[in-house]
Order: sequence, then C-alpha cells, then structure tokens
Amino acid sequence: MKVQPLGERILVQRIKAEEKTAGGIVVPETAKEKPKEGKIISLGTGKVNDNGEKQAFDVKEGDRILFESYAGTEVKIDGEEYLIMKEDDILGIIK
Repeated sequence: MKVQPLGERILVQRIKAEEKTAGGIVVPETAKEKPKEGKIISLGTGKVNDNGEKQAFDVKEGDRILFESYAGTEVKIDGEEYLIMKEDDILGIIK
C-alpha cells in the first residue's frame, strides 16, 4: 500500500535501534529508547505560504533525518510502523 501524506506532512520510517552497545552489551527490548532517526518514505504537497503559493520541502524522499523526541503521529501500514510528521519536527539531515 502506498501512502501520500497531505499538505506539509512527511511519512517517515524509524531506523531500528542498535541491539548491542559499543562495548558489546546486548540491550533488551524493554530498555531500548525509540530512535530519533528515520528515513523519509514520502512527502506531501508542501506548505502553503501567506501568498497562497506552495513552499518546496528542504528534504526529499530517501533522506536520513533526525527528529524531535515526540515528533509526529505513529501509524501502522501493512504491519510496519511509520511516523507522519511536519517538516518543522525535523532537526537535520544525516549525510
């Protein structure tokens, strides 16, 4: 199933948390913090500015991003978990 976000919203898939620490300790599921890193799956049509024109996104599909801790709304599509968030929730692009 393909999902097209509306307006200034972005569909993001969270990148899985590491199973081990740098020292080799295995981290159990209950102790893991949800990652604040993801990959952009699809973009909406863009934000409408005060002049009524669509503003282009600063990010594109496939970008790896960092986002705020409580950003977006969690949704489940075809058994996979995604986030739908606004571009303002994105802190930066990982290069």
